[in-house]
Amino acid sequence: MDVRNGIFLPPEGITVTGAGTLPAAFDVSGFAVAAMGEAATAIARLARHHGGARADISIDRDLASLWFGLSFTPVGWELPPIWDAIAGDYQCADGWIRLHTNAPHHRAAAVKVLGLGADANRATVAAVVEHWTGQELEDAVVAAQGCAAVMRSPEQWRDHAQGRAVAGEPLIAWGSARAYDAGTSARVRLASAGRPLAGVRVLDLTRVIAGPVATRFLAMYGAQVLRIDPPDWEEPVLEAEMTLGKHCARLDLKSPEGFARLHELLAGADILIHGYRPDALENLGFSDDELSAKFPQLVNIALDAYGWSGPWANRRGFDSLVQMSCGIASSGMTEFGASKPFPLPVQALDHATGYLCAAAAIDAWRESLGGSVRTARLSLARTAVELVLTRPSDPAAPAPVLGTFTQIPEETRWGPGLRLPAAIRISGLEPFTDVPARGFGWAPPAWP
Repeated sequence: MDVRNGIFLPPEGITVTGAGTLPAAFDVSGFAVAAMGEAATAIARLARHHGGARADISIDRDLASLWFGLSFTPVGWELPPIWDAIAGDYQCADGWIRLHTNAPHHRAAAVKVLGLGADANRATVAAVVEHWTGQELEDAVVAAQGCAAVMRSPEQWRDHAQGRAVAGEPLIAWGSARAYDAGTSARVRLASAGRPLAGVRVLDLTRVIAGPVATRFLAMYGAQVLRIDPPDWEEPVLEAEMTLGKHCARLDLKSPEGFARLHELLAGADILIHGYRPDALENLGFSDDELSAKFPQLVNIALDAYGWSGPWANRRGFDSLVQMSCGIASSGMTEFGASKPFPLPVQALDHATGYLCAAAAIDAWRESLGGSVRTARLSLARTAVELVLTRPSDPAAPAPVLGTFTQIPEETRWGPGLRLPAAIRISGLEPFTDVPARGFGWAPPAWP
């Protein structure tokens, strides 16, 4: 990603329309355009590999900004709340801390550490948190396998062992290449310049939000995406948003039957996109080396929250927590004169990492058609390194709007709604899917 004079520049050859700007302590709208641009140029390169002409690419800045929020608006019904009742920022004895409690087991961990019961609410949590120091509470919640993050300044993050480790990682960490010719597959021959990912099987083992953004993008250009979730996983606010274009199944990977089925799915997959931390992947019975040995055809793209080196490499995390850790929320608080943490207006680290993940998957797939397979690793914290190089948004800039664009009617399992039109335009390529958003677990755990 190219940052000059405090703003992001789109990849070379991309035309940018619109002027909409999200108000933030950093160049978030430029970030959206740049990340989408990486994915767009990758899919255009793949289309050219399949015989297409050199494509003209344009990205609308207003639409890109809006896609970094929610792309789907229900009509005649409502989405559930985005956050759990006790999730959020709390003042502690020496600053601020954020508790992430959307998943039931993460909520249970936080409540247990605080000595509260299942009926805890924001008031009872706040009354206990204010007596803890931030670092002590963060350590305790993390040790209990929950999710929390103290608000650090950019300077504190740069001096932190994890901040230093992440800063030393590449934006996309590529693994060593190995020989395998994916171009011999009969399914691969379904691909064309107009539908460059047709026939490509993508196994999606990700959740909230970066990985699902990546696999949604791949689905729109023809990939067969099979998303696997645990039997008890729920994410209702994002189902209509993130299941578009995907066959969604449930599988207990901890059971012998589920693990055996996973092997079968991996054997039939072309691309794996997963969000397992290094220790979680090994606990599941796989490492990158084992995946490469057992499934030599597999393009393996991995993402996590806090990076792949340093003391927090195995730490659970989410966009809102990384914003607290790496100084983004603190910078927003200063920039806007707020009395509490002031995060970005959207989950920009998630979305940007998702599009970068899609770009890596597409480029690696294109290389595999020539006989060379590579893996790639990305993280929210490393993506944030790019963002914090930029300056605050222009307060006089217009807010992102639809303008002359029209939302697209869409039917879902829950009811009708409207989807944003695509922000990316590539000549000769039309993003679409025949698989509507139907939620989790509607499909069998098998390739369509």
